[in-house]
Amino acid sequence: MTLYTIDTGFFKLDGGAMFGVVPKTIWNKTNPADENNLCTWAMRCLLVEDNNRLILIDTGIGNKQDPKFFSHYYLHGDANLNSSLAKHGFSADDITDVFLTHLHFDHVGGAVEREGEKLLPAFKNATYWSNKQHWDWAVNPNDREKASFLKENILPIQESGQLKFIDTKDGVQFTKDFNVRFVSGHTDSMMLPLIGYKGKKILYMADLLPSVGHLPLPYVMAYDMFPLKTLNEKKIFLNEALEKEYILYFEHDPVNECCTLQQTEKGIRVKDTFKLNEL
Repeated sequence: MTLYTIDTGFFKLDGGAMFGVVPKTIWNKTNPADENNLCTWAMRCLLVEDNNRLILIDTGIGNKQDPKFFSHYYLHGDANLNSSLAKHGFSADDITDVFLTHLHFDHVGGAVEREGEKLLPAFKNATYWSNKQHWDWAVNPNDREKASFLKENILPIQESGQLKFIDTKDGVQFTKDFNVRFVSGHTDSMMLPLIGYKGKKILYMADLLPSVGHLPLPYVMAYDMFPLKTLNEKKIFLNEALEKEYILYFEHDPVNECCTLQQTEKGIRVKDTFKLNEL
């Protein structure tokens, strides 16, 4: 197995929304905001080369939305999904599986592209993976979350016939060294890949833990549907990761790709940060 970091660029989100009840005077020290109170965040995906399968975990925000939509998010940076795949010698047509942790627009937007007037899967030869519980949640969204579930990102996947569902069973095996963990604080039935790699376990944090700055337990996003559930899930996973020496892989941290953990008098905190290719 080989793992590759896939950078798809940066975007900006409101710092207060990203840190919930935590005061700006605290979070601004680690994630400084601009004059509009916006912080920069990565959209970092992961590519898993596993025997004859090439599995892409999440797809970034994509490029098919209109300028008004993108004006809210201030996309920047030199990387995009296709250029990052090409950097490692791959193209969209090489992808065999697209594993979607959840269906919010900054995770699934690149899964579908616009061809003329049609919306089609961007990965023609891939099977797309979600789970039925989350899919149903996304296609019948609540009023608070529906702005994150865009039908143009989601429905073309099902209409193509390329969609399959993973059993919603915590720890279910996706491949030999790729298991799936489930959490529901951020959104219902979000999937976290737990991957065995070079004798280590790498936990892809998705939106349970967007960045190193979110390690303290009360640092829960205002975007989360069930913040107390998120807090409890963080506690469980951080304790498990500390005990079993997992490496955490961050999708949204603008600087840090990976970290290990240590116990401190303030709780579980970062031990070391590093890039995936340094393993």
